[in-house]
Amino acid sequence: MTAHREIQDEELMGVAQDPEQALRLHRSLRTIAGATSLDPDLREMARSVLSGGVDIEDAFRDPRYTEAVFQRMHEIRRAADEQTYAEQQQSRARFDEGDARQQVDLDRERAERDAPVHGAGRAGARGAAGGPGRTAQR
Repeated sequence: MTAHREIQDEELMGVAQDPEQALRLHRSLRTIAGATSLDPDLREMARSVLSGGVDIEDAFRDPRYTEAVFQRMHEIRRAADEQTYAEQQQSRARFDEGDARQQVDLDRERAERDAPVHGAGRAGARGAAGGPGRTAQR
């Protein structure tokens, strides 16, 4: 067994409604796990789920983790309520830019996940035409 294991998107299907939502949830857990500005309990929860040590459904039921989530939501709401109109507009613009970057990243990850030949780099187009490990025609 390897020292560092990370769950696959499919392992999040217990709470995700489809593979796209599982992909987004997986990315969110990675973001939370690496965000030093977040509560240590939230980071621990994300790392535990990513490593497979805690099932995501169990994490959602754990009072320590849910309290950390609700506390963070309260902080976000309070900060939003204290923003001026100009700050709200700047935040919206930053959000839209970040959302566009995230969509590009998601599209790339989705393409990598759905590629017919894994580990072949850009040679996947040849594999798609003739199947993995085969040439298109002889």
